[in-house]
Amino acid sequence: MAKRIGLLIALLAMAWCVMTFSHEVGHILGGWATGGVLQSADLWPWHLPYSIFAPNPRPLFTLWCGPLFGVLAPFALALVIRRDWSWFVSSFCLLANGVYIAGAWVSGDRYLDTTEMLRHGAHPLSLAIYCLITIIGGYVGFRRAAIRILFANQVLSEAGQDTPFEDCSG
Repeated sequence: MAKRIGLLIALLAMAWCVMTFSHEVGHILGGWATGGVLQSADLWPWHLPYSIFAPNPRPLFTLWCGPLFGVLAPFALALVIRRDWSWFVSSFCLLANGVYIAGAWVSGDRYLDTTEMLRHGAHPLSLAIYCLITIIGGYVGFRRAAIRILFANQVLSEAGQDTPFEDCSG
């Protein structure tokens, strides 16, 4: 059991780092793509990452690039890597980006993406659809990947089958 808890903590830490990094890199790429000049950025995952553009010719595009790249980049990597841990990370990123956009919407904090998206013209329905797709899809994928990684050996050994995840889930 201790191995499983350690594995879960390690995977969650990795997933958090991937999620915050890919989300903020999406904002940076979006800002650069529209001719924005990056004034300041912080990508460290242990506090709220940010990027500031001035000028930012298309702020709504820059804002949307964060949550879109933040789910598409980890998903693309999971498609290439094709390991349970990569689907765990990808699904976490999907779920976390959706929860972040929804939570920021509810909080109304003026420094968070959702409030800025609405201020720059995002339609509330587009945000609601994004949140529904990412939260539902992320939850289903995250739960499935977590069960496969954390409990695969137990289920397979009870069924009398070989345990392919012995090296990672103990």
